[in-house]
Amino acid sequence: MKQEIEIELKNLVTEEEFNALISAFSISDDSFIEQTNHYFDTEDFSLKDKGCALRIRYKKNTYTFTLKRPHDDGLLESHEVLSEANALDLINGHRVASSEMLDLLEETFGIESNKLKCLGSLVTSRVERTYKSGLLVFDHSTYLGTEDFELEYEVADRKTGEQEFHNLLETYNIPQRNTLNKIERFFNRKRG
Repeated sequence: MKQEIEIELKNLVTEEEFNALISAFSISDDSFIEQTNHYFDTEDFSLKDKGCALRIRYKKNTYTFTLKRPHDDGLLESHEVLSEANALDLINGHRVASSEMLDLLEETFGIESNKLKCLGSLVTSRVERTYKSGLLVFDHSTYLGTEDFELEYEVADRKTGEQEFHNLLETYNIPQRNTLNKIERFFNRKRG
């Protein structure tokens, strides 16, 4: 299982701001790649209560099982690539023979695989571009009858990244907005 620290800055933008950025960065419509996040938790939101997020992402014909959990300077991400059969079994609420991620969840949090359920899906059209010291991500997401537009900036150094991201937003007259991550926005919408 692969692990990495993720430092990600994010800002929701309006559709007009998003389109202006797409134009400014010369991004064509056919540059966007679609990915689908299938979100998981227990009935009583055991993972959410611990500040964690669990998903299976389908992107470019690959299913990746990812756990994000709090870390001193961002999030610790654990990833496991799944076969299509195992991914679809999990999404549809069936057991799988083995999974490093399910073992990790049981060992770390005491969560048994049969307690997990897929709570729904979020589809994102995404473009990634290298920018300054990081990776700038343009996301248009649809989920539970709504859509939003988001700018993310993935960096190795938080202080440098925050300054670069702030300057970018300022350059395009975009206000900084307190932005929840996708799974939190998904859960808030699901709860109504």
